[in-house]
Amino acid sequence: MRVFITGAAGLVGRALCKHCEQCGDDVFAYAHKELDITNRDLVRQMIAEVRPDAVINCAAWTNVDGGESDPERAFAANASGPENLALACRDAECTFITISTDYVFDGVKQGFYTELDEPHPLSVYAASKLEGERLSARAYERSIIVRTGYVFGPGGTNYLSTVVDRARKGERLTAIDDTYGTPTYGKDLAERLRQLAELNVPGIYHVVNSGPGVTFEQFTRKVLDLLGDTGAVVEAVSSDSLKRPANRPRNSRMRCLQSEKIGLAPLRDWETALKDFVNS
Repeated sequence: MRVFITGAAGLVGRALCKHCEQCGDDVFAYAHKELDITNRDLVRQMIAEVRPDAVINCAAWTNVDGGESDPERAFAANASGPENLALACRDAECTFITISTDYVFDGVKQGFYTELDEPHPLSVYAASKLEGERLSARAYERSIIVRTGYVFGPGGTNYLSTVVDRARKGERLTAIDDTYGTPTYGKDLAERLRQLAELNVPGIYHVVNSGPGVTFEQFTRKVLDLLGDTGAVVEAVSSDSLKRPANRPRNSRMRCLQSEKIGLAPLRDWETALKDFVNS
């Protein structure tokens, strides 16, 4: 398979490039400096030249708080960018997958969000990602939307990705104890993205590891359990105490109703995936 990957320098992009290469694919990988997905003409030109079987969009502007002060940048990267890719994929008649977020939900639901739940974003970032979903589907009816969240893995710069190294150093860790999500290992997400590209069944898919949702504090304490005594200390804090510009959902746990319908088993539980990450 010829796979065209945007956002290739990020956590998920790197994991996806590695997995596709291991599968023997011809991989065409582009970081932001090599392909700005907001440039519609360049996107169309490059996809037409490569003629890929699948385009998987891992590019995004993920600065949740930054989006509140710069909505134009958020919507350009997270909404117009995916639309540009979808239009180019429609013209090239190839598979298109773009990654969205659990933050499209408002967090008032008690259980797990599924594809049947109506999104209600609380922040500019979340609104821009939801608009990216809608513009992609409108531009190319065969678009595949993958919602994920609480992603962790090698090379990541978010809290869940860096907490293992910080705990190993014995740092004092401040972790939020009142927002819940479903952790997702970048390696497992990458494998599922490629599977979806092969199957090429359009729609919305929630891709997260199995298991109950957890807070950042619970995730952190699981890391410490796996590492043993490193001297690290966890301080639990409320999300409100951080006084961040953007609102986040208190509950963004997700579950997929669609994967098994197309023959895909649920991903392994997040605790097993975390153990893999810690050991690696």
